[in-house]
Amino acid sequence: MKADIDRLMAARDLAALLIPISETYSPYLDYLVGRIHVTYGLALKKPGADPLLVVSPMEREEAAASGLTIRTTADLNWAELVSEANGDMSRAQAALWARALGELDVSKGKVGIYGVGSLHGILATTRTLAETQPQYLFCGESGLTLFDEAAVTKDAAEIERIRSVAARTNAVMAATWDFIASHRADGDTVVNTDGGPLTIGDVRRFVRRHLLEHGLEDTGMIFAQGRDGGFPHSRGEDSMALRQGQAIVFDLFPRELGGGYHHDMTRTWCIGYAPDEVQEAYNQVMEAFDIALETFGVDKPTHLAQEAVQDYFESHGHPTLRSDPRTGEGYVHSLGHGIGLRIHERPNMSHQMKDDVFQRGNVITIEPGLYYPERGFGIRVEDALLVDDNGELETLTSFHKSLVLPLRG
Repeated sequence: MKADIDRLMAARDLAALLIPISETYSPYLDYLVGRIHVTYGLALKKPGADPLLVVSPMEREEAAASGLTIRTTADLNWAELVSEANGDMSRAQAALWARALGELDVSKGKVGIYGVGSLHGILATTRTLAETQPQYLFCGESGLTLFDEAAVTKDAAEIERIRSVAARTNAVMAATWDFIASHRADGDTVVNTDGGPLTIGDVRRFVRRHLLEHGLEDTGMIFAQGRDGGFPHSRGEDSMALRQGQAIVFDLFPRELGGGYHHDMTRTWCIGYAPDEVQEAYNQVMEAFDIALETFGVDKPTHLAQEAVQDYFESHGHPTLRSDPRTGEGYVHSLGHGIGLRIHERPNMSHQMKDDVFQRGNVITIEPGLYYPERGFGIRVEDALLVDDNGELETLTSFHKSLVLPLRG
């Protein structure tokens, strides 16, 4: 949780955290200081103290909304640093970072760099820092990072925001079902009132409008029909007409508008009717979903749930990444993941990663699937769930799991 940041810094022997700020939304910045709308600067923190924000004078008022201590680049004499560096922006930036650390009274030690932005610029700055500021050791981190470890469990305020995003996402999913259902078919093609085809692009535009109305934004939804749905991350083709009897994988994972917490849910629909082959595979995915829930337990390794699902699918003749690591069909991904400010967080639920355990405060997905592109279909069902204070799973995804979407237009 956020309250663990100081402890996690101490465990890594960090004298400070440093997050570069850019135009790109940064979940790391949001996690450390909250949602602020600034496009340049730094966020810094030393153990036992609130973060410091260094921003452009133009954005001082926006940054002040955080309630944190603010320094502007003018306060730190940015123009002087550029002049002293003879216009070498990497050298000037390095000097600014060192001056900002001085504002925290951090005169030496290990500084962890986190965030998003222009990687080439950050690399250039850290190279210059190594030359000009040898009293600091600037470093990154791989594997289970400080922010991974903190965010694996959510506090009450985070859970409240996630619940809200979940409720709004479910409302958009329900509206999309109703929108498609309001149409009719001409043969197997779903058509509008003018007789023209209803396309994936039409549905996608409908979803995006309704997300905005609910204060959410699309982050790359999947709406893939037929063979496309047999590739787990195929987004689907906007020009494709919706057709009866074709499996549609609809994976919706929006976040708060402007950046923030996510929800993640997937439903598989067949408009009008489901072919026997699709119905059978769907029933097996639903059985796998129930097996995953039955395998869950606080403090149990997450990989056990993945392996239980793999056992089930393999017993029914489906390849998995355990039985055939090169397979492109069958069950070809992990069982789920944590969600929060990033759509993919810890814990992992893979048979290859065995360090993670289920904990109270996790917000996770469970999403078994079967994929057979050459047979013309893919199936995935996904809910987001909270591990509550009692160690029980609470679903955050209330929308029904019916496969067949009947038309009533």
